[in-house]
Amino acid sequence: MSVSDLMPAPATGRFLAAVHHFPLRVYFEDTDLSGLVYHANYLRYMERARSDMLRIAGIDQRANHEDGAGVYAVTDLAIRYRRPARLDDDLMVASRVTDVRAASCAIHQRVMRGQEELTDAAITVAWLTPQGRPQRQPKAWTEIFTRLCQGEDIHP
Repeated sequence: MSVSDLMPAPATGRFLAAVHHFPLRVYFEDTDLSGLVYHANYLRYMERARSDMLRIAGIDQRANHEDGAGVYAVTDLAIRYRRPARLDDDLMVASRVTDVRAASCAIHQRVMRGQEELTDAAITVAWLTPQGRPQRQPKAWTEIFTRLCQGEDIHP
C-alpha cells in the first residue's frame, strides 16, 4: 500500500435534492491585490463544480472526448456578482439543471458563503462534435439531465 492509497480523494461534491453542492476554499492565488477573489475565478469555481457534477452523475466527458464523440462547451453565460469572497473563505458552489434540449443543457450556479449568495450565473453548455458543430447529446445523458431538471435526487 502506498501513501497515496491512504490519502483522501479530491472533493467531488454531492447531490442533495437534485442540486449538486461542491465545496472549495479561497487561496491566496485566487485573490487580487485588494484581497478579494478576482472576478474571473468565480468562473473557474463554477467550471470545476460542473465537471464534478457531470462526473458523479455518470457522464464521462474524458472518455467521450478521447473517443472523438464530442465535448461540452459553454455557449452562453450571464453572471451577477453580489458580494466578494476573501482569502480563506469556505465556499459552496450549488449547481442545478434548469433546462434540457437535444444538444444543450442550461445550468444555474450559485457561489455561496454559508447562506450568503456571492455570485450566481445562468450557463448554457452545448454538446459539440470534434469539429465544433452542435450535435445531439447521448440519450443516456439527456435522461440524467431530465431527471435532475425535474428535481429527482440521483445517487449514482
